[in-house]
Amino acid sequence: MTENPPPGNSPPRSSPPRFFCFGLGYSAAVLGRRLLAQGWRVAGTARSPARLAALSAAGFEGFAFDRGRPLEDAAGALAGTTHLLTSVPPDATGDPVLDHHAADILALGADWVGYLSTTGVYGDAAGDWVEETSPRRPSTENSQRRKLAEDNWLRLHATQGLPLHIFRLSGIYGPGRSQLDTVRAGRAKRLVKPGQVFNRIHVEDIATTLQASIARPRPGAAYNLADDRPAAAPEVVTFACALLGVTPPPEEAFDPAKLSPMARTFYADNKRVSNARIKSELGVALAYPDYRAGLTAQLRQETGAA
Repeated sequence: MTENPPPGNSPPRSSPPRFFCFGLGYSAAVLGRRLLAQGWRVAGTARSPARLAALSAAGFEGFAFDRGRPLEDAAGALAGTTHLLTSVPPDATGDPVLDHHAADILALGADWVGYLSTTGVYGDAAGDWVEETSPRRPSTENSQRRKLAEDNWLRLHATQGLPLHIFRLSGIYGPGRSQLDTVRAGRAKRLVKPGQVFNRIHVEDIATTLQASIARPRPGAAYNLADDRPAAAPEVVTFACALLGVTPPPEEAFDPAKLSPMARTFYADNKRVSNARIKSELGVALAYPDYRAGLTAQLRQETGAA
């Protein structure tokens, strides 16, 4: 068996390689900026004119796409793509990317394809650990849609040879989307649900893992993207308040009747997510192994502290 090259040294099939992302948003754009800096061509889709303008300003090629608006010229938009990622969530009808452009993606003969899913596909584990081989028993409608989307993408791998890799993301955070930002905005709450814990993943560690997979592809594989420290939500809020030197909001008993549908979904499952595979198989070393490291680094960056 040929040994896989180390991350960052995977030989490109074309020069320069081209990365295309359906849904080039918060997480995928971090990877996109890294690849641009390495000489890749980077393109992706967005729904709004403002977001398309922002992509162009950042050096990306931008294309309009959503459920009601497939790529106007798919062959032209995807031409030259060697690596493709999709972060577009499924809706009640299905996966918009698959529904509109499965044939176009298969025609590319890409070297690597990634699908951003969620650890929500595992459902509730009553606080126990889950890994990539754990049963997928989603407990919410959104997670059920994700499982179905995973299955449909995997079917293309099994029947058509699509070089697919699935990435199941825990709660994403980073600059602009962290508990520091929530506390500053006055929206932080400490909802107490005894025994409830969550994993998180920093946006930079998402990009690192995706790069590692590109360098060490294993089509058909699934990877959990999670930090080392599952923690209760009030614990993270308390730590963010301490960093900012403000008094934490009072603790509140968890009451689903007072929450939005999205918030209820967030609290529906209780599990600890193992990240062992990204470390052993992809050689990933997390820059932010827990929320403490991530939030502390963010504040230092914002304040210019050493």
